[in-house]
Formats: sequence, structure tokens, C-alpha cells
Amino acid sequence: MDFSDIVKTFTTAVENNDGEKLASLFTVDGVYDDYIYGEFKGRRNIAMMLPTHFHRDAKNFSWEMYDLLNNDSRGYARYRFSFTSTLTGSENLKVAVPGMAYFQFDGNLIEYYGEVVNGGIPMAQLNLPAGKIKRVFEKWSDRALGSDSKLKKLYTKENNFDY
Repeated sequence: MDFSDIVKTFTTAVENNDGEKLASLFTVDGVYDDYIYGEFKGRRNIAMMLPTHFHRDAKNFSWEMYDLLNNDSRGYARYRFSFTSTLTGSENLKVAVPGMAYFQFDGNLIEYYGEVVNGGIPMAQLNLPAGKIKRVFEKWSDRALGSDSKLKKLYTKENNFDY
């Protein structure tokens, strides 16, 4: 399957709440790293992510990925992701989010999927209170700092880089 087919299958599976189809695109221990919900590791957890998180909190999904770039081991895409909220206090609010997707492959299977999104956009569209927004950004900040320290350890240990 080429990258554009993988991306189309990926986005269609999310839109249609087809967790098994989405999970089948990943390696057995693959990771789906969502900017809101965090990491889901392994096919079972990835399959369950859609009904227990995405489709629990929203409906009417639309996901378009474009400007695809890839080589044998990596792929990148810009995207527009939209949905209608079912969250208490934000019911029926329409959310549209631009973002960037990153795919790491092991053969034709996704080993890691991650994304970069300005999370303030959907939070504003959902009319979330300032305290909630602050807590979410603090959580993301902690994750980013944790990732940075993991990278520093990796590069220092394996590549003798000095920070």
C-alpha cells in the first residue's frame, strides 16, 4: 500500500469509528500519539481509542490530509480535522483544526503516528473555561519537557552529544 492509500484508509477509519481497520495499519506495538488524549500503544489500545475517546466526545468527523511527503520510513502531511462536540457544556459546537501529521513506518505498517496542532484553536471553539485551558496547556508543557529530556538522554548516551 502506498502512502496516499495508507493516509486515506487511516482518515476514513477514524471518521467511521472503525478501530479495527485503523489498528490494522499499525505494527503490533505501534503508537498513536494524539495531541489531546496522549499515547495509545498496541493495536488493541489503538482500536479502542476511537469508540472510548474520539467518538465518545464528538460526532460528524471529517479528516482531510494533503501535501503528502514520504520516503521509505517516514511520512508527513498537513491536515484539516473537524467534528461536532458532544462534550457536556460544548454540545453541538463545530470544531475545525489545522495540523501536521507525522508517520514513522516499519515496512508498510505504522510504527508511530504523532501530530502537531495549535491546541488553543479547538479549546476556543469549544468555549472552554480559562482554568481548563491552563490545565491542558500545563499538561502539554510537561509532556513536551518530558520528551525533551528523553531526547537529551538518548542523544547523550547513544551519540555522545553534549547538552
